[in-house]
Amino acid sequence: MKNYLFTSERLGFRNWNLSDLDKMQEINSDEKVMEFFPGIPTKEQTADFVERMKKQFEDKGFCYFAVDKLENNEFIGFIGLSEQTYNADFTPCIDIGWRIKSSEWNKGFASEGAKKCLEYALNELGLENIVKSL
Repeated sequence: MKNYLFTSERLGFRNWNLSDLDKMQEINSDEKVMEFFPGIPTKEQTADFVERMKKQFEDKGFCYFAVDKLENNEFIGFIGLSEQTYNADFTPCIDIGWRIKSSEWNKGFASEGAKKCLEYALNELGLENIVKSL
C-alpha cells in the first residue's frame, strides 16, 4: 500500500514520483483526453509538468495530485489543486482540475476526487477562493 496524503472512497491522492512519468505521458498522448487542448504535450512537457507539481507540493502543500485507484494501486492520472495566476477575472485563485485516462471515464472518479480535494483544501489546508476547472 502506498502512502497517501488522503483518500476518498476509491482513490488515493499522493505526490508525484518518477515512475508516474511514462503513465502520464500515455494519458497526455490520448487524443480523446486531449481533445479540447491546443495540442498533445511532448514527453519533455509532461516531465516539466510533473516537476512543477512536485515543486508546487513542496512549496504550497498541494498540487494536481497523482491519483491511484485504491483497489489495485493503479495510477489513473491526476486530480487536485493548483495555483492559477494568469490574467483573468477570477484569478489569482486555486483551481480544482483533473486529467484521467479515458478508460476510467464515466465511473465517477473525477467527481469523487474533486469533491475530496475541495474538502481537503477547505478543512485541512484552510484555502479559500477555489475554482473548478477541467
